[in-house]
Amino acid sequence: MPAHAEHSRRGLTRRHLLLAAMATALPLPALAQTAAGIPEEVRDEIAGARFSGSGEFRYFGFLVYRATLWVGPQGLGAQLGDAPFALQLRYARSLKGADIASRSEEEMRKLGEGSPQQRGLWLRAMQRLFPDVADGDTLTGVFIPAGAAPAQSRFYFNGALRGAEGGTAFARAFFAIWLSPQTPAPDLRKALLARASADAPASQ
Repeated sequence: MPAHAEHSRRGLTRRHLLLAAMATALPLPALAQTAAGIPEEVRDEIAGARFSGSGEFRYFGFLVYRATLWVGPQGLGAQLGDAPFALQLRYARSLKGADIASRSEEEMRKLGEGSPQQRGLWLRAMQRLFPDVADGDTLTGVFIPAGAAPAQSRFYFNGALRGAEGGTAFARAFFAIWLSPQTPAPDLRKALLARASADAPASQ
């Protein structure tokens, strides 16, 4: 293979993995999974947390991450941001936190979320919150709606709190990447929301 073609191939492969990191490439089949093992950080943050759904994101057959959604007893509510939930990504690839943050901001823009000024602030927050990840690492985002305290999205890396970003607007913009009807990965969204409604039957 010519040197320039090999270089292009490597660059394209890296770009595809970065795209896949935020579930923005080709849709994937839903993955059936039971509610085994709610993470401690989810149990501590969401009273009565329950399994909603789970799916795998693969690109060209390679597993990039497994995503799992937990909700409270009332489900997700009428719109994203009305009720608490937690989304966890368990990575199967090494990715830079800065790349995950920049890709997230790009997807927010494509979805029409936030103003340029807001997205600039959110990008800096995500650069602070998102670490480099490797095979087996988990990044869990837990959204707590406004109540006695303002709304917050809290991020845990392998179960340890990394920090938080305030506001419902940020939560809607960020988690829309997976949960919005306009998500570029609709099959993953369907898998995650399989049991999200308040009247969904308990999983086995």
